[in-house]
Amino acid sequence: MPKKKLSEYYAKRDLASSGEPAAGRSGSRHPRFVVQRHDARSLHFDFRLEIGDVLVSWSVPKGPSLDPRDRRLAVRTEDHPLDYADFEGRIPADDYGGGTVVVWDVGTFDNLNETTMTDSLDAGHLRVRLHGEKLTGAFSLVRTGLRGGREQWLLFKKDDEGADRRRKPAVTQPESVLTGKTNEDFES
Repeated sequence: MPKKKLSEYYAKRDLASSGEPAAGRSGSRHPRFVVQRHDARSLHFDFRLEIGDVLVSWSVPKGPSLDPRDRRLAVRTEDHPLDYADFEGRIPADDYGGGTVVVWDVGTFDNLNETTMTDSLDAGHLRVRLHGEKLTGAFSLVRTGLRGGREQWLLFKKDDEGADRRRKPAVTQPESVLTGKTNEDFES
């Protein structure tokens, strides 16, 4: 179990109160990605890649874009357990990350790097091909530096068959790919 990798995750949360999952699932044959639409203090998207036995995570304030001209800020956050890929619901307001979460997109991905995902993460440059419902094709994540103790990255779409300069799914498709619910459905 990846206890050490998840120590920051556990330190920030009271899982009994928040309803968020603990580690349990082991890695998949085909690594998964998930993007969760998280309406907390501010609306943002949590972009997560299964690397090893955890979901390596970034907060993307504006959400992923299908336009290769867009560069989206992606702030590295704590690793999450693999079970988090299916998490939807309402985290109480007083808990860390309080707000609503839906699974905005999910699927598998291919490593397009010349090295392992772990080595590419350490080097600060990840290239993946996503096979999701809303996001398809190649994306890159590039580390740009530190700010406030957090790694700053850029997330951008490669110009390929999945690129679309007109479609704005982060704005026009707020619903979960698992349940069809929106963040608003979990409020109350």
